[in-house]
Amino acid sequence: MRISTNTIFETGTKQLGTLQTNIAKTQMQLSTNRRMLTAADDPIASARALEVTQSQSVNTQFATNRQNARGSLSQVELALGGVTGLIQDVQTIAVNAGNGALSQADRVSLATELSGRLDDLLGLANSADGAGGYLFSGFKSTTLPFTQDATGAQYHGDQGQRQLQVASSRQVAISDSGSSVFENNVTGNGTFVTAAAVANTGSGIVSSGAVSNAAALTGNNYTITFSVVGTPPVTTYDVLDLTTGLPPTDLPGPTPYQAGQQIAFEGVAFDIKGIPANGDTFTVEPSEKQSLFETLTSLIAALKAPVVGAAGQASLTNGLNKAHENLSSALDNVLGVRASIGSRLKELDYLDSAGDDLNIQYASTLSTLQDLDTVAAISLFAQQQFTLEAAQKSFKSLSGLSLFNFIG
Repeated sequence: MRISTNTIFETGTKQLGTLQTNIAKTQMQLSTNRRMLTAADDPIASARALEVTQSQSVNTQFATNRQNARGSLSQVELALGGVTGLIQDVQTIAVNAGNGALSQADRVSLATELSGRLDDLLGLANSADGAGGYLFSGFKSTTLPFTQDATGAQYHGDQGQRQLQVASSRQVAISDSGSSVFENNVTGNGTFVTAAAVANTGSGIVSSGAVSNAAALTGNNYTITFSVVGTPPVTTYDVLDLTTGLPPTDLPGPTPYQAGQQIAFEGVAFDIKGIPANGDTFTVEPSEKQSLFETLTSLIAALKAPVVGAAGQASLTNGLNKAHENLSSALDNVLGVRASIGSRLKELDYLDSAGDDLNIQYASTLSTLQDLDTVAAISLFAQQQFTLEAAQKSFKSLSGLSLFNFIG
């Protein structure tokens, strides 16, 4: 078979080009430390690497979201820490206000101090989130949460909790509504609340009481009316269920009163100390939710009210006792919210740890799919270089063959 000179040159040039392309590819792999330079090098591995890279990017975004969530929750925790300290200060002032040696001017001074605490509380409730909004407005983040009014403060936000996606299947609340923090405080003992009528003229002081039989509770409103008749005076009381208009079945008629003795009916139990006057009344009602602002406003009003005689002192004591109960409930509620925030922050720590593990796993998978076996690539490069040099030398020798070299 005859091979033309043109065929020799074309074939040799093509083979040298192929060898140069291969060695250039190997050199590029070495310079980038990547096994795959294009998707054509390994289509299946390239598709898998793209999926892993996308998952890695999403995981990185979740880490950023967790950092943002931690910042928001830290701001809420800081504000609630201030609220906790403020409530404890108010409790101390309320205890001091019960000192019988204080004058009316002293109590007014304490009321003035509490007015300052009320302003401080309003400032904490309206804390900004550092991004143009407010911490405790719910979904209405740009709405001022509270404005002061005659009974305390009015809430303008909603009940929403802003959520942030911090993992593929987990959202974390990064805020708490002002209603749940400042208005979710149960009055009385949590089941019912006792109170003395404002018009009482005696010195009766009612306790907060407790549930004596949960199965017997009705949730109705009751009034306890005292009668003082005869010589020497005999004090009795009647209990009326205002919901049914009838006396309780277990306390149907007038009952002799003895100071400090337990009064119990239809699952509720409490006592009244002091000397109630004829016609004095006390009430038992189901517990309700009361704003912390209303609690402070009522306490300020109780301290400003003139204390005249035993009746005035009893009214002050009843007001302070009621404030103590409501302040304790408010403190428990705030601490409960803070505990919830702490659990969310702890969860973010666990999710950070899981996210770091995922990043390591994704990096390992990408390394397996994309990274170059450097030792094998260097060996291949040396082999290709040797082959290319041999091909170049042989082509030179082959292209130099000619009969004219032997014709003299």
